[in-house]
Amino acid sequence: MADEAPAEASPCRADAVRNRLRLLEAAARLVAEHGPEHVTMEAVAAAAGVGKGTVFRRFGDRAGLMLALLDHAERAYQQSFLAGPPPLGPGAPPVQRLEAFGTATLRHLVAHAGLLLAAEHDPARRFAAPRRVRLVHVSALLREAGAGGDEELLAEALLAFLDPALVDHLRRRGGMTFERLDAGWRDLVARVVRAA
Repeated sequence: MADEAPAEASPCRADAVRNRLRLLEAAARLVAEHGPEHVTMEAVAAAAGVGKGTVFRRFGDRAGLMLALLDHAERAYQQSFLAGPPPLGPGAPPVQRLEAFGTATLRHLVAHAGLLLAAEHDPARRFAAPRRVRLVHVSALLREAGAGGDEELLAEALLAFLDPALVDHLRRRGGMTFERLDAGWRDLVARVVRAA
């Protein structure tokens, strides 16, 4: 997700990398203490001991900062379904992998709900790289399971169930438990694959 150049490129570049790390550490600390909805660019700059302009130059806006904070968790999450152990990773039948994918994604969404929602401020970012990886993965599993039809559109329909804002809404306002959402995901996968 993030585009970091090696620190050894130049002394100026090394300073930029150190500033970025300081900013991310400060932002993570503030998110942990106050929640992402209460973290401002100004507060991050003050906590990192840099000017506000430095934060804006490095991350663009608040949503960009939230995306950068999510980067590490997103990489670990993606690694789990792309190359981790079965049933989430390769080696299990595709339907089991789809079921495990939904469970892992729901856990990821619950654990990082505030950051994910804050990072989705810009509608164009909503469908950026992390979601594209999920779309390709789910499409491939549907194809492997013999779901038939337009696997990309079926994958989009499945991923709509795993939308961060929807999951947050169903949990907070709908009072739905993780277990109910997980069971709903598994039922949806079974219906999509069975309908083929």
